[in-house]
Amino acid sequence: MQKNIYEIPNVKHSAIAGQARNDANFINNSVKIQCPAKINLTLKVTGKREDGFHNIKSIMQTISLYDYLIINTEMSEKFEITLSGNSKEIPYNEKNLVYKAAMLFIEHTNLPPHKIEIYIDKNIPIAAGLAGGSTDAAGTLYGLNEIFEFPLSKKELHTLCAKLGSDLNFCLEGGRQMTKGRGEILEKLPFEKMKISLIKPKNLGISAKEAYTKFSEKKSSHFSSKFGSRDNFKNDLEWALIDDYKELQTIKNIYPDSIMSGSGSTYFIIDNIFTPLENYWIKNDLETIEEGIKKVPL
Repeated sequence: MQKNIYEIPNVKHSAIAGQARNDANFINNSVKIQCPAKINLTLKVTGKREDGFHNIKSIMQTISLYDYLIINTEMSEKFEITLSGNSKEIPYNEKNLVYKAAMLFIEHTNLPPHKIEIYIDKNIPIAAGLAGGSTDAAGTLYGLNEIFEFPLSKKELHTLCAKLGSDLNFCLEGGRQMTKGRGEILEKLPFEKMKISLIKPKNLGISAKEAYTKFSEKKSSHFSSKFGSRDNFKNDLEWALIDDYKELQTIKNIYPDSIMSGSGSTYFIIDNIFTPLENYWIKNDLETIEEGIKKVPL
C-alpha cells in the first residue's frame, strides 16, 4: 500500500467559504464514496479558448466501473492530509487531484484543523479517457462535504469542481449529459440503459494535453486519416490520434464499431463484448448508470 502524509501549516480561507461546525461530532468521522468512470458517446472540439483549453461539445455517460474513496477525519492541532491506496501507478502526494481537491475544500470552508486520511481504491485505469482522476477529485469534494455536514452548497461544489478540471462537474452529477465549454457546462439528457464493454492497450496511456495538441496540429494541416475524414469519427480526438498508434489501429480494425473515449487510450463498444487480446486490458458487461458520485455503506 502506497502512503504519504502532508502537513499544512497556514491555511488561508476563502471569503466565499461555507460555515463548518466545530464540535465533537467531527471526531473520527468516516465515509465511503463511489466514483464512477465516464465515457464520451460523442466528442466534438468546437474551438480553442483564450485560456489555452479547448471548447467541446460532448455527450458524456457514467458507467458501472468505480473507484472508491474511504475518507477518515479526526480533529487535530493542525491540518494534515494523508493519501494512500492500492495502485502503484498514481502519486500519493500534492500532485494527485485528490490532494488538490482536499486542499481546495479546506481553503473554501471554515474548518477547524483536522487530520484527513483518504484511501483510494483504484479500479479505473489511468490516462485512459475514463475520468479516473477527475471522478476521484470530485468524490473527495463530495465526501468531505458529507463528513463536515454540508458547509458548501451544490453550486459551490460545482464551482470548486470547475477550478480543478474539465470533467469533474460531470462526474459529480453523472447520468447522461450534454457537456459544453471545457466540459463544465451541463445539460441533462434522457437516460438510456446500455451494455458497455471496454478495451485499453495495457502499455499505452495518452494525456489530454497530447490529444488536444495533436488535434490542433492535424486540424491546421488538413490531415486525412487512413480511417476516414474527421466527420466519420464520433470523437474528434480519436481522429487526431489513431494514425499515430498501432495499438489503437488494432482495436479499430478488429472492432470497427468501437469508439475511443475522451483522449484515449480506452475504446468502448455498445451491446457487444471484446474477446481476450494479448497486452490489452478488457472489461466486459458493464452498463450505463443514472448517477454520479455518491455515498455508499462502509
